Amino acid sequence: MHQFTIDGSPLNADVIYKASSKQHSLYLSDTVSQKVAKNRAYLDNKMQDPNAVIYGINTGFGSLCNVRISDENLGKLQENLVLSHACGMGEKVPEDICRLIHFLKIVNLSHGFSGIRPELLDRLKDIYNAGIIPVIYQQGSLGASGDLAPLAHLSLLLLGKGKVYLNGKETDAASALKMHNIEPLPLKSKEGLALLNGTQFSLAYATKIIAEAKALFHIANKIAALSMEAFVCDIAPFDHLLHDIRPHEGQLTTASEIFALLDGSELRNFQKLSVQDPYSFRCVPQVHGASYQAIKHAEEVINTEINAVTDNPIVFDEDDKVLSGGNFHAQPLALVLDYLAIALSELGSISERRVYQLINGDRGLPAFLTKYPGLDSGFMIAQYTAASIASQNKQYCTPASVDSIVSSKGQEDHVSMAANAATKGFKVLNNLKSLLAIELLTAAQAFEFRRPAKSTPIIESIMTDVRDKIAMLEEDRLMHDDMVMAVSIIDTWIEREIKG
Repeated sequence: MHQFTIDGSPLNADVIYKASSKQHSLYLSDTVSQKVAKNRAYLDNKMQDPNAVIYGINTGFGSLCNVRISDENLGKLQENLVLSHACGMGEKVPEDICRLIHFLKIVNLSHGFSGIRPELLDRLKDIYNAGIIPVIYQQGSLGASGDLAPLAHLSLLLLGKGKVYLNGKETDAASALKMHNIEPLPLKSKEGLALLNGTQFSLAYATKIIAEAKALFHIANKIAALSMEAFVCDIAPFDHLLHDIRPHEGQLTTASEIFALLDGSELRNFQKLSVQDPYSFRCVPQVHGASYQAIKHAEEVINTEINAVTDNPIVFDEDDKVLSGGNFHAQPLALVLDYLAIALSELGSISERRVYQLINGDRGLPAFLTKYPGLDSGFMIAQYTAASIASQNKQYCTPASVDSIVSSKGQEDHVSMAANAATKGFKVLNNLKSLLAIELLTAAQAFEFRRPAKSTPIIESIMTDVRDKIAMLEEDRLMHDDMVMAVSIIDTWIEREIKG
């Protein structure tokens, strides 16, 4: 088992994604534990003042913030908070993302500004290391007072309540904790609020999306290059001179990658069949490049959020202040998740257009890329499927972040809807994999009609990866199976890209 130490050093999406996916055991440095303990001791001392009134610690929540809670009920207040807020509905969050949410909550509380006991952080860590993963639901968060409902389902674990995944199976939390000799932990003042306030639900989705999106950008370039080979495209539009005079970073990066992928191919010797190629080929640097820059911007925001403190109120022991603010408001994530969905959708949209061009019977390729058009339909309906998925992605790109519904008797009168942006962004990501898989199959089939010509070593290695799993389509067969296998190839490439 790999080990990962949380010591207060800055983290980023790549590190979090790799550590979570490899199921590292988490450790907390002495420095982190001491900081958390010092922060809690300050809060306990602060609460000795009989006149102290601090939101969420000895008051009610939301619009009940002016209701004072007696000292003997402070622990019960926190437990009630968790139970009452566990209102998630809809589909279950994928298990690996639930694990990411748990990981990110530990990171968030480790900063030592949340007023929790070290015992709480240790218990969260022990549960994580035991492989006990909370069952969380996709619906319930407004992305404003934190991801309240989803994080309440995470927090139920500490009370021995709710459902969990253990060894890939769903069971009840009490049984899972007992199996690993972990006792439920009664909550103390502030702790329920610290657990529920925060953006870790939206952030976990964002972390997974951004890690895989960065890999998919480079994979999309490679698949586009294979399509260009099959369509016998000119690589002159990828000459650096064109892009040096419009030097967007993403455009420069894309043009450079594709020029390198195709330079030296035998197909450069073929007679050009058109003076100019369609935009879906010729404008790849401009389109893929714009998506690249959106991905880079989103990554900056996501990495900032990973290292941020996002609960409320926040305990500044060194400054002798407990401040109630709005760091739980997920507007930064909501905006970039919407932006990211649009960027990924565009990578899929232009991919579908290349599929369309390849099956049209142009440039010496047979219609629908079959040797027996009429008897066989070939790739006709594969393009239908791609068009359907591309259209669905466009629908998912309706922004969530422009919406807001007043809640909690008007106390929470502007919300971010980041959670909805996150879950639909994740659907766009998975749809993009399907679209690229369809293009990969189509481009590989089309390229076979250019044989015996050889392409560059990298393009030939892509063809080898495909043909090791999927034979050329000689006559109609069950295409769904080929498409599913192509998605698995994409997933393997994603893993390879992330590993570097």
